[in-house]
Amino acid sequence: MHKILVTGGCGFIGSHTVVDLIENGFDVVSIDDNSRSTTYLLDGIEKITGKKIKNYKVDLKNFDETRAVFQENEDISGVIHFAAFKAVGESVEKPLDYYENNNFSLVNLLKCVKEFSIPYFVFSSSCTVYGNPDDVPVTEQSPEKKAESPYGATKQMGERIIQDFTKAENTSSILLRYFNPVGAHPSILIGELPLGRPQNLVPAITQTAIGKLPQMQVYGGDYPTRDGSCVRDYIHVSDIAHAHTLAFEYLLNKKNKTRCDIFNLGSGNGVTVLEAIQAFEKVSGKKLNYKVGPRRPGDVVAIYANNNFAVQSLGWNIKFNLDDMMHTAWQWELKVKEDEELIRKQKHTLN
Repeated sequence: MHKILVTGGCGFIGSHTVVDLIENGFDVVSIDDNSRSTTYLLDGIEKITGKKIKNYKVDLKNFDETRAVFQENEDISGVIHFAAFKAVGESVEKPLDYYENNNFSLVNLLKCVKEFSIPYFVFSSSCTVYGNPDDVPVTEQSPEKKAESPYGATKQMGERIIQDFTKAENTSSILLRYFNPVGAHPSILIGELPLGRPQNLVPAITQTAIGKLPQMQVYGGDYPTRDGSCVRDYIHVSDIAHAHTLAFEYLLNKKNKTRCDIFNLGSGNGVTVLEAIQAFEKVSGKKLNYKVGPRRPGDVVAIYANNNFAVQSLGWNIKFNLDDMMHTAWQWELKVKEDEELIRKQKHTLN
């Protein structure tokens, strides 16, 4: 059984990937300092899989603590690296926090990959590396434009660091460029759990619908799109998670075309923000209280994926549609409301 270290295993995509890995026969350990998460999702992982996951509460910017995890787990076969700050708007406001956290943690992790001769490394990248693209859908060969946000810049830098590292060391890597992961596990035992005011669209929608937020703002109604709002590519988090398992198997089976292959992980469909809201209203039966406001710094106009390379090379099949994404996200929000006292206590303990 191959052991995989997942950084950010208590987070949204990380927790879903841990479940998918376990269900496909992998052993998993996690590193998560819980600065942007709680241990709440670990309980859901255990309920789904029947396995208790060991999480090391380690800040990856601390090299010695990070190295100690590798020393304790000498049988690690590969690393899947999620742990990063990821809010576009916040990165514009706090650029140094993003450059320090996202880049220092990656470099420390790769130092350990080198020292402990870890053969496989999978990186959580982003469609923000394409900047404001000239043409959509984007392929893996689409030119990288200037990043529109410090967050996007850290993903561009991260990819370059890994590509250079892979050329110099005996490690094969995969860069997975996500588009917009949303929804929750079909069991509704794990889902997206932002700390503080949500920075992403779907939790902002569900928190508004349930009354946690009085009103939601749509950032920009004057973009050159079919209804004036931004166009994005929403993909169910469980589909994203399974792609990580497939990517690791792809490396294990030596199917990679290069030492550092790149894949787009999106649905291939461009959906406007207003269309996403309409989809939520349809599946939930709730009328959303929102207003259209000014554009938000760092946002691109429109981006969605050509995902043919991932579908053909990884054997990746997308199972969930937009209605599924909104339905599971809403069911998760309802569950969180039931469990909010437990979550509040965990947040208080972490703080």
